[in-house]
Amino acid sequence: MNTATQTALRSRSVERLVEGVATSDGAGVSLTRVLSGKLQQRLDPFLMLDAFGSDDPDDYIAGFPDHPHRGFETITYMLAGRMRHRDSAGHEGLLETGGMQWMIAGRGAIHSEIPQQKDGLMEGFQLWLNLPARNKMAAPWYKDFQRADIPEYTTGDGVTVRVIAGSSNGVAGAMTREVTEPLYLDIHLPAGAGFSTAIPGSHNAFIYVYRGKVLVGDTPVESQRMGILSNTPEAEGVTLSATENTRLILVAGKPLNEPIVQYGPFVMNTQEEIHQALEDYRNGHLG
Repeated sequence: MNTATQTALRSRSVERLVEGVATSDGAGVSLTRVLSGKLQQRLDPFLMLDAFGSDDPDDYIAGFPDHPHRGFETITYMLAGRMRHRDSAGHEGLLETGGMQWMIAGRGAIHSEIPQQKDGLMEGFQLWLNLPARNKMAAPWYKDFQRADIPEYTTGDGVTVRVIAGSSNGVAGAMTREVTEPLYLDIHLPAGAGFSTAIPGSHNAFIYVYRGKVLVGDTPVESQRMGILSNTPEAEGVTLSATENTRLILVAGKPLNEPIVQYGPFVMNTQEEIHQALEDYRNGHLG
């Protein structure tokens, strides 16, 4: 773990606070949907963010049996627990505490995500990242990253940053993607610490606090809240401060500015493409 130097910068502010909606998905997994359809245009290229966390196995044990995807990417990041992935291409992997799976559904994949524990804490996030129209029918791909595969750095204030995607304070992350250029950080701030990182002015960005409370300027963002960061032209990034031990994710990406047409697990650009995805799935031609 290295120590990175932060650069002083003009910070974005919090434009809006969002409280997620409790729901269930898969075979009855309890989760909080933080980013949903109504925010897709504002937070383009991101389509969905689900936060899950429970030590009650009834909330997660059934997992997510076989289900299809087309037209986007999924990033599953595990804070705690063990989840097994299998898909129609014959891939299989075990996602464990601190690990991440990046899947490009492209033209189609059918996969399952099943917990590999009968008790204990299962906690993490699944983020959906849109694909540009020209890449929506690309070949599917995925990769598992174990905890040690995700670069980390610490600052002079003792802030620990895990760089899941993109680059922060000179440290390159586990993944980079062209076109949408996502930045995805897991940030742990001790009480009294401050943290800054650059965000390209072209990017939409948000934070989600999952422990403690963070300040963006004078605006507090409480636990289990999303703070949508302003698209202020003169801002170079974001500066955070914490009065208590705090953990949060920071996500940013370059918008595609393309039509978004979603039907459940399919995200395309036109209704006709959705109809084709449904037909392909029904006829066994997807994945």
